[in-house]
Amino acid sequence: MATKHEQILEHIESLSVGSKISVRGIAKALNVSEGTAYRAIKEAENQDLVSTMERVGTIRIEKKKKENIERLTFAEIVNIVDGQVLGGREGLYKTLNKFVIGAMKLEAMMRYTEAGSLLIVGNRTNAHELAVQEGAAVLVTGGFDTSDAVKKLADEKKLPVISTSYDTFTVATMINRAIYDQLIKKEIVLVDDIYTAYEDSKFLKTTDSVDHWHDLNEETKHSRYPVVDSQNRVVGIVTSKDVIGKSADTKIDKVMTKNPMTVHPKTSLANAAHVMVWEGIELMPVVDAAQKLQGIISRQDVLKALQHIQRQPQVGETIDDLATNRMEVLAEEGEPVKWKTKVTPQMTNQLGTMSYGVFISLITESSSRLLRKHKKGDLVVENISVYFIKPVQIDSEIEISPQILEVGRKFAKVDVEVHQGKAIVGKALLMAQLIDR
Repeated sequence: MATKHEQILEHIESLSVGSKISVRGIAKALNVSEGTAYRAIKEAENQDLVSTMERVGTIRIEKKKKENIERLTFAEIVNIVDGQVLGGREGLYKTLNKFVIGAMKLEAMMRYTEAGSLLIVGNRTNAHELAVQEGAAVLVTGGFDTSDAVKKLADEKKLPVISTSYDTFTVATMINRAIYDQLIKKEIVLVDDIYTAYEDSKFLKTTDSVDHWHDLNEETKHSRYPVVDSQNRVVGIVTSKDVIGKSADTKIDKVMTKNPMTVHPKTSLANAAHVMVWEGIELMPVVDAAQKLQGIISRQDVLKALQHIQRQPQVGETIDDLATNRMEVLAEEGEPVKWKTKVTPQMTNQLGTMSYGVFISLITESSSRLLRKHKKGDLVVENISVYFIKPVQIDSEIEISPQILEVGRKFAKVDVEVHQGKAIVGKALLMAQLIDR
């Protein structure tokens, strides 16, 4: 029997895209308390099923495909520019293909304005009307209103006309920034992207017996399987050491390990890799918010995906990229490897000196590069002890000297010194787990 929370989520998923959702409406329709309805709507928001906006409310939206993440919905535009919807509210769930800045003559503007685009323009009602007729949404800058005729047309065509108090340049910058942020998110591989789906996963039920484990082991050559109850919830895990010496007819729930480690589809791959390496796990169940089995993720899946990521061109630069992509190798023949870099304005704090976060990024990256030279593998940082750090001015050139103190099959200890000229400006000890390639 599904819980009330699950029933509400199923109900929300069944609603047509663009439907308005309210706590009171859900509570009444499904005969649940408003608190339960509110919690389920918040969960639906986390799952990208609905979007909530000021002065608009909560609406059912299209679930974006991962590869299409750089497209924003008009609902997200409203949030980004702190806008007010003047008309065409029912089209807020739609995604925009491109945006056009209307700082030209009307006929030139219309050449660029096509269906699915967003025209960003000031107080030019004739441009608003023509854009909506062409199938484009309109974002009116400078806090201006539009005519009732345009509002009516927008409602008919279900194309949003939004007003914002920001000027055109600021609005374009804000939308660009949002697209850029989403491109960075697109690069972050999630468990969702690589796990083996439920239909192809092998698992056991609490009512199965030990001989079923042996059958699966024979078939897959794995030794670790999730155990689910009658509701399909993951309640345990069974490995070879649990079944050794147990008779074939012993029930699985008598030998399984309860409350196993699980992972959610929205967990980042790096996080899953860290858990699997640290705990020495070959396979983990992937579950939803109600702990129902969605599939499995194996150590091989994780390692393959991590190798694949390293071969991908980077689209959006994160703070770590900005801090580390200017590092150059400094080494004479036979000398220990060092890296040098320059402290750019983006790498500084409000005092104009190198920020603590950048210092940590440089230490991690230099250690990672050094270990890759010695041993083919990637590191998962376990601990960084910073012994001291001195202020480093903007535009200073620094040298980073990592030195391996200890390295095993799965563990490494690296001492890192940072110099500016002859002076030492930072020293740290990094300890990490190694992931074999």
